[in-house]
Amino acid sequence: MVIDDSKTIRRTAETLLKKAGCEVLTATDGFEALSIIADNHPDLIFVDIMMPRLDGYQTCALIKHNELYRDIPVIMLSSKDGLFDRARGRIVGSEQYLTKPFTRDELLGAIKKHAAKAA
Repeated sequence: MVIDDSKTIRRTAETLLKKAGCEVLTATDGFEALSIIADNHPDLIFVDIMMPRLDGYQTCALIKHNELYRDIPVIMLSSKDGLFDRARGRIVGSEQYLTKPFTRDELLGAIKKHAAKAA
C-alpha cells in the first residue's frame, strides 16, 4: 500500500511496484488509508510523512497501536533526510525510512527486507 498526498509519488510508486508483480493499493491521506487497511489488510505500507488531516507519523502510530495491524511493516517516505525525522519514525513504530525521490531498487529492497515478516 502507498499512502501519499502527491499524485505523482503515488503513481510512480504504484507503477514501479506493479511492474515488479506487486498488487498495489493507494490512498491520499491517513484517514482514507485506515479504511482501506481495515478492508484489505496489506502486507506492507509505504506512508508519506507530510500529509494533510492525518500525517504519516499519526497514521503509523494508529496502525501500530491496533492489534490487528501492528505486524504490518510500515516504511516512512519523506523528502526530509534529517536524523530527527528518522528517530520520530522509529518512535511511532516504522520499520524503515526512505528519502524521496526514491528509486525502484529502494522500494523493492524495502519489500524484500520486510515482506517476509508480513507473510
